[in-house]
Amino acid sequence: MDLGTLLARGGKVYFIGIKGTGMCALAELFHDSGLDISGSDRSEVFYTDAILSELGIPYYENFDSAHVPRDARLAVHSAAYNAETNPEMAEVLRLGIPLVKYTDALGAYSALFDSTGIAGVHGKTTTTAMIGALFRAAALPARVLAGSAVSAFGGRSTLSLGNKYFAAETCEYRRHFLAFYPRRIVLTSVESDHQDYFPEYEDIRDAFLEYADRLPPGGILVYCADDGGAAEVADTIRRRRSDLAFLPYGFSAPGPFRIERYAAADERTRFTLAAFPGTEFKLRVPGKHCVTDAAAALALTGILIGEERRGGPPAAGTDPAGVNSWTAEQTRLAAEALEAFAGSRRRSEILGEAAGILFMDDYGHHPTAVKATLRGLKEFYPRRRLVVSFMSHTYTRTAALLDDFAASLLPADKVFLHKIYGSAREVYSGGVTGAVLFEKTKELFGNSGRKNCVYYVEEPEAAAGELKALLKPGDLFITMGAGDNWRLGKNLFLSYRGNAL
Repeated sequence: MDLGTLLARGGKVYFIGIKGTGMCALAELFHDSGLDISGSDRSEVFYTDAILSELGIPYYENFDSAHVPRDARLAVHSAAYNAETNPEMAEVLRLGIPLVKYTDALGAYSALFDSTGIAGVHGKTTTTAMIGALFRAAALPARVLAGSAVSAFGGRSTLSLGNKYFAAETCEYRRHFLAFYPRRIVLTSVESDHQDYFPEYEDIRDAFLEYADRLPPGGILVYCADDGGAAEVADTIRRRRSDLAFLPYGFSAPGPFRIERYAAADERTRFTLAAFPGTEFKLRVPGKHCVTDAAAALALTGILIGEERRGGPPAAGTDPAGVNSWTAEQTRLAAEALEAFAGSRRRSEILGEAAGILFMDDYGHHPTAVKATLRGLKEFYPRRRLVVSFMSHTYTRTAALLDDFAASLLPADKVFLHKIYGSAREVYSGGVTGAVLFEKTKELFGNSGRKNCVYYVEEPEAAAGELKALLKPGDLFITMGAGDNWRLGKNLFLSYRGNAL
């Protein structure tokens, strides 16, 4: 697909499944480039409906072959659909219109810019969102695409500041990120996940190695030194690629992006970096994991500030960090941008406070992310009782990481567990269910001296009555997971807020 020619000449592009976060974001970037965008999806209302309407992008709320523009020059489809079952995809093929999936279209788009891919099992959305906030503070001519709506992006998943650089969240599932063309990669974490596609840790590690090998000569790998998998990938690539530069960040990192001091108090996280002596950064989002994400974002932004000042990439064998490129004013603006950063949708997202109860929602669906988030919340809100509704996602992930899931919930004071939120992409015939996770979690809580702290309610929304009897002023109630238990938190918050009016 010659996307460059298409962008230069203009024309119609049709998006099948346009309401998805990534699809909507890419449609917005294409729209900003002057293309004529339209599309289709299901009638269910998503947060992206408002974005598409604001942009003036028309879309149908069902799938019908008659919807496809006969003069479309390209069609992009969500991975959720295929030509065997979707009549619009079948019609696109019949008409001879080029048809590509979202990840391939994103990859082709990345080839038009000086691009950076943000990758990792967790942390990539928050890191990408922070990168956008810092790019804006540094006035870098860039575009950014995150995997969720970001408050700093005006509630959208994209940020358009110019046409030179492109930074995008890239996904490891089914090796989708191999369609991307990075000159830099920010690697946040590598560990076992997506067991339906990567049965063993080595499988997913090798996918990240393959991605890192896509870096061209002179490329840069920015990686989290605190994460064993990310460090392993960096060490392996360093041995085989002498033509790349490497920049570690984190609490254990050598060099300029070592986190030197960290403290949480008064609902602020404070930290310092070796690269910025005398500067204390502050975050309004909780947890050490968010501090490492901020360090990654600062590292990448520093690299691009240095390249802008030099007029090109660093010479081979020199420090890629751009540490000496930050002016005092840029450092001040970066600190302000990080303190103003309010997170992204479903990442420790605050729904609101009602009856003295703080309601939050979080997408964390891997044990490492769950544990880090809950620990961060306990540290950030030390006087609040932490009540959690967790809905595990996919049977294969739950079965493979059962003990880790149970242990990850231990920072909570009270836990409500539900049925497993299954996935159409997996075939599972084992015996692990939500009830099995409940028994394992209850056992761990009991062994730690905390009995009667874990509850099981099969359907999330059926837990509303028990939660209303349990919750009290001063509590923090959070729904967690990639399932649909977020509805429980939203409805509870609205119920409490309505009673207070």
